[in-house]
Amino acid sequence: MGVEELAGRLVSWIQEKVHESGCQGVVLGLSGGLDSAVVAALCKQAFPENSLGLIMPCHSNPRDAADAELVARSLALPTKTVVLDGVYNALVEALRGSPYVPGERSLALANIKPRLRMTALYYWANQLNYLVVGTGNKSEVTVGYFTKYGDGGVDILPLANLVKAQVRELARHLNIPETIINKPPSAGLWEGQTDEGEMGLTYAVLDRYLLTGEAPPAAAKRIDELIARSRHKRQLPATPPF
Repeated sequence: MGVEELAGRLVSWIQEKVHESGCQGVVLGLSGGLDSAVVAALCKQAFPENSLGLIMPCHSNPRDAADAELVARSLALPTKTVVLDGVYNALVEALRGSPYVPGERSLALANIKPRLRMTALYYWANQLNYLVVGTGNKSEVTVGYFTKYGDGGVDILPLANLVKAQVRELARHLNIPETIINKPPSAGLWEGQTDEGEMGLTYAVLDRYLLTGEAPPAAAKRIDELIARSRHKRQLPATPPF
């Protein structure tokens, strides 16, 4: 399937899922990264008048919000900015009884950020009768590189069958700004954090393994372990078989 046909089919699929749900449009988190930019472009084509991007900084690098705004301007996509710093600080202090210290690196703390963003997205989805559109791609979803009930808490995932390289190709077809396409992928969990550093894999190796089954032995073992450990993230909660 060519990239033009793929884009068209994804736009139609988004429209179909929204209409099936009895909803009026779509809302998505606009992070300033490649995946959210591609999803934003598809959503804007699917629902030109009923698409909303939320920019949700939470102790984030200011460049991310600036990049998100760049994407929104390039697509003429309406946005709302929801600053989550104060909510995050209050929740962290309530949970552990001590204030958040800037620069702390804790996965338990970092995962609060996407879970707060999920809450904000569903607020606006409920207000507007929209579906929440996720931005995860196949590379991330397969190895569990997402936060359960955070960025994994969505209604539809248009990119879930595309590896990162395919998303990048789609981005060029959709005229996403080159600065966004070339930006190192990051979930913005803490300063300097990158997807590849966190996974311990490059997207090139991961994509190739998912598409062909080929990878250096150590990388293949790492990927298989990540898939197994994150299986619970891709399934409904387990229930007893009786």
